[in-house]
Amino acid sequence: MAEKKSRAAARKIKDKWKAKVWYNLLAPEMFNKQLLGETPTDTPDKLVGRITEVTVQDLTGDFSKMHIKLAFRVSQVQGQDALTQFVGHDMTSDYIRRLTRRKRTRTDLTVDVTTKDNWKIRVKPMAITDRRIQSSKQRVIRAIMKKTVVDTAAKQSVGEFVKGIISGDLAKTIALGCKPIHPVSRVEVRKSEVYTMGEIPAAPVEAAPAAATEEKPAETAPEAEPAEAPAPEVPKAEEPAPAELSPEELKPEDTDEL
Repeated sequence: MAEKKSRAAARKIKDKWKAKVWYNLLAPEMFNKQLLGETPTDTPDKLVGRITEVTVQDLTGDFSKMHIKLAFRVSQVQGQDALTQFVGHDMTSDYIRRLTRRKRTRTDLTVDVTTKDNWKIRVKPMAITDRRIQSSKQRVIRAIMKKTVVDTAAKQSVGEFVKGIISGDLAKTIALGCKPIHPVSRVEVRKSEVYTMGEIPAAPVEAAPAAATEEKPAETAPEAEPAEAPAPEVPKAEEPAPAELSPEELKPEDTDEL
């Protein structure tokens, strides 16, 4: 009896993978909605909240940015596409260890910033000097880094701010600000976390050119002049046939004189 029940239960077990469907993971507008990868699920509701990580090299093909990892969270599902939002970035641990060496000072900072479109991001920059420095200089460098990051975020949208972090423009600005205190050999924004989302940037809409929208009046074709009727052909008068002469009217032929 027990064997019959086990066999019946085995027949009812279905393969869960056959019921799953693959969905495309798309990056947000700031990354031009590039394809991040694919993920399977049996119901679309289970996709919302999933987090995927990709490197900048996968998105841009830049080999020098392979140490930067971007995190995206699925926010909604449209058909077979799962739309995501940026939730933070991180750097690989081996890259950070290569920067930190003996007889150098690493100055870390954690600061919360608010962008122009009300995104709240926790940013963690770090500055590395080429030699050991005093703690008093570290405090001044931290103050300069905090002021630079807060002011830059307040003037930019979340897309511009994230691109500045990835490209290294924000790190260059921090390095220039810290130079009068002590020359900095390296500045990196090692991590960022989005803890409050603001306005989601909409897709850019291209305006149609004005010349294309204006309707041109239809040009009327010039009226064709009526063709002249061909003149009727006048039948040629038949030439009269030459009249036959009678034998009396014929001229006598000249005869040779004998």
